[in-house]
This record gives sequence, C-alpha cells and structure tokens, in this order.
Amino acid sequence: MNELHIKLDLLRERLRALESCAVAFSGGVDSTFVLKLAQETLGSRVIAVTALSESLPAGELEEAQDLASRIGARHVVLRTFETLDENYLANGANRCYFCKTEMYARISDFARDERLDAVLDGLNQDDLQDRRPGRAAAIERGVISPLVDAGLTKAEIRTLSREMGLPTWDKPALACLSSRIPHGTPISLQALTQVDRAETFLRKLGVGQVRVRHHGRIARIEVEPKDFTLLRLKEAEINAHLNTLGFAEVVLDPAGYRTSNPNSPAAQL
Repeated sequence: MNELHIKLDLLRERLRALESCAVAFSGGVDSTFVLKLAQETLGSRVIAVTALSESLPAGELEEAQDLASRIGARHVVLRTFETLDENYLANGANRCYFCKTEMYARISDFARDERLDAVLDGLNQDDLQDRRPGRAAAIERGVISPLVDAGLTKAEIRTLSREMGLPTWDKPALACLSSRIPHGTPISLQALTQVDRAETFLRKLGVGQVRVRHHGRIARIEVEPKDFTLLRLKEAEINAHLNTLGFAEVVLDPAGYRTSNPNSPAAQL
C-alpha cells in the first residue's frame, strides 16, 4: 500500500471513530471529499450543511445541492448573517474570523439540535501554511479537520477525488467574495455583487480559475497564464461588460492568479 492510501485509511479510521457528524459543505474540492468519505463511513448519520450569505458566489449553492444529492447525503442550507457584523464589514486582516465565527456557531447549534456528535470542515494540510484567522473560530467551536488529521495535501485530495470519480477533483479553488476586496477597504453589498457578476461573466467566456479584485473603480483580473490569450482576445467585450457593472477601468494582473489578496492594481488589459 502506498503512502497516499495509508493516509486515506487514516482518514476513514478517523471518521469511523465518530457516531455522527455535520459537514461544513461548500461544494469545493475538500469539503466534497470529506462529505463523500463521511457518507460512505457513517451513512445517514451525516448531514451536509451549506452556509448561505451574500459572500457566496453565484451558482455555488446549486452546485453544492447537486453534489450532495449525487453523494446521497442529506443537505441543509443555513442562512448566515456575517454581512450584518460591523467587525466583518470593516474588512480587517482578521475578517475571516468573524465570518467563520458566525458560520460555525450556526452549524454547531444545528448539529446540537440534530444530536450530531461533531462538526467537520475541509481544511487540508497545505492550508496550515497560510494565515487563516478563520481557523481560530473553528478551534473555538471544536470543529474537527479530518484531512489535517490524516496529513492530506490539496494535490493528494485531488488525486483521490479523481480515483473516486468525484466531479470536483479538478474544480478551481473557492473563496468567499469578500476576499476580492483589499483588507482595510470596507465591504459593501454593492461591491460583492459587482465582483460576483464580473467573475460569472468571465467564467461564461471560458475562463477557469479567476479572481476579480475590487479596487474601487478599478477591476483587477487574475487568471492562470493559460487564459491570458482568451482575455486579450475578448478585451473589448470584457471592458464593456465590466463598465456596465460600475468599473471604470479593467486591468489584467501579469502575475496571474494567486490565493493571496495583494492590494495593488496591475498592468492594463
């Protein structure tokens, strides 16, 4: 047995130790993998829970519902209200803490009402290398991170997801819409809507991994280098559409997509 499948067995062992659980389920690569393994291990004693708010990108709720149905897991949607929290809207470096505090409080209350033993998230081993204020909120609520416990990295999760036939194995990374707004710039519902509509438009053009960073009147687009040519070919169409959303200027970041949230605009598209 190779190292990867040893880790998979460790994950299954971790899940078997639970009687029941709620899985914080975004429909991304990691939480889908956790839900699939939890459902295989615990069956009907697993409930997928998706948090719904203005910071969730368009289409992700429907995709999460479809994935949970394919996996055969019960799926519940809980409304969260982080966008009513002044601490969250201030958009400091610890913004994610306030978001996750709201989310895990509601999921934990739901799990208690359903008499579930635990709440699981999709944090993986690679995530521990990043600054993640939201992890503190998870720890405070006793949320279990079974992928971390098994030592699984993102690449390994994608490999195992592909072996298991999960359609999310090559899904682009997810992040809440607020991550597109530089820290220190207050979050508004208008800005979240602008970002969501801009990214939805770009994905419809055929772009894969994309972030539209919101710098007031400037939209800074991050995509993988393989999509640079497409964006340049569609430059006029992209500029025109993003202008209608309220962006006066559109720029393409020559560094391409990255998971951090750098604050400065880049070269023009």
